[in-house]
Amino acid sequence: MYQGDAISLPTETPLAARRSQLGAPTRPIAITQGSTLACYFFDPADLPADILPQWTVLADQAAEPNCFAERWFLEPSLALLAKRGDVRVATLMSPEGLLAGLMPLTVKPRYGRLPVKSVQNWLHHNAFLGVPLIRRGMETEFWKALLPALDTQRWARGLFHVSGLTANGRALRGLEDAAETLDRRCDIVHRTRRAMLQTQHTPQTYWEANVRKKKRKEIDRLVKRLGEIGDAGFTTLHRDADVAPWIDAFLELEARGWKGDAGSAIACDPAIAEFFRTALTAAHGRGILDFHRLDLDGKPIAMLVNFLSAPGGFSFKIAFDEKFARFSPGVLIERYNLRILDRDDIAWVDSCASEDHPMIDGLWSERRDIVRVTVPLGGRRRGMIFRLARFAENRAAKVRQIQKQMKA
Repeated sequence: MYQGDAISLPTETPLAARRSQLGAPTRPIAITQGSTLACYFFDPADLPADILPQWTVLADQAAEPNCFAERWFLEPSLALLAKRGDVRVATLMSPEGLLAGLMPLTVKPRYGRLPVKSVQNWLHHNAFLGVPLIRRGMETEFWKALLPALDTQRWARGLFHVSGLTANGRALRGLEDAAETLDRRCDIVHRTRRAMLQTQHTPQTYWEANVRKKKRKEIDRLVKRLGEIGDAGFTTLHRDADVAPWIDAFLELEARGWKGDAGSAIACDPAIAEFFRTALTAAHGRGILDFHRLDLDGKPIAMLVNFLSAPGGFSFKIAFDEKFARFSPGVLIERYNLRILDRDDIAWVDSCASEDHPMIDGLWSERRDIVRVTVPLGGRRRGMIFRLARFAENRAAKVRQIQKQMKA
């Protein structure tokens, strides 16, 4: 279990045996050729103690903020949600011993629908961005060290696929520059667009600018009607308050709805529930948890969780009581959430929502493009696999385009 500054994992399988199962060397391998950085691959349970505090600091010096790659979030993710032996953590170090970047990697048996093994960045269903933590100014050097390092690893099969990069982000630009330097292709193979909040408006002027007058009046009526059936009000978790009761309330609220019925609520899986508790507790301890609730007669009917990673924020989870769906509690708490625009340290918020989300897309007008990128690994066989995979992808895309045109 994650314990703040350490990971305590079950010890029934010795670390050496786990490494043998991984096919990993007893000591991490450093690759320095062609880069000023050295790349090491570690079992998550065996990250050196001197790297852990640097990982914490790296988040404040990263080229792009990503709360899902920060230590307080990713460390319990690896401990509680990663299958044993599935993940290697790539750490990129400067000659002076400075942590320049960190990225969890896994080998997938398939690449999309193709039966092709691929090295991919490791994510789980509650991690909504795949941008690795890279020290600002080292975006190109990070990839220039990582790609050749992967070339030398026998476990690194097929091709290299990175999900969840921001389309105009520094991490992607660094990867493109590194690929060009290494004479490799760097293909954007998938793109989605999701809502984000990025504006100079105040909460009130943003609401008025983005929500039609008729809808605003309807929502005002819902607020009035809600107040008529009980004592309704919003609360934000105070920095010094106990977060545990709020976590319990969120898990119970989510489990009462359709996610609970479908078995997909966080509380339905003990490991995910423990991860959720651990991550929110850690975020609260660091002062980066932005947690809101809408109560009716002292009981929550909507709750919303944001993580703050200045200059950005990430809207992590929302839940509402479906018995009160006629009052649109999700919309009401999102309107309350616009108060984040008053913060001087937060310039934007990623909705972390799916593309064309039926609720948030109608409230937030800005958009963020998220892409997947595929890069060939070194060697004739792996280069051939990359070319065949991309040929199959392009052919399938053309077929879909023709089918779409025929239906139009």
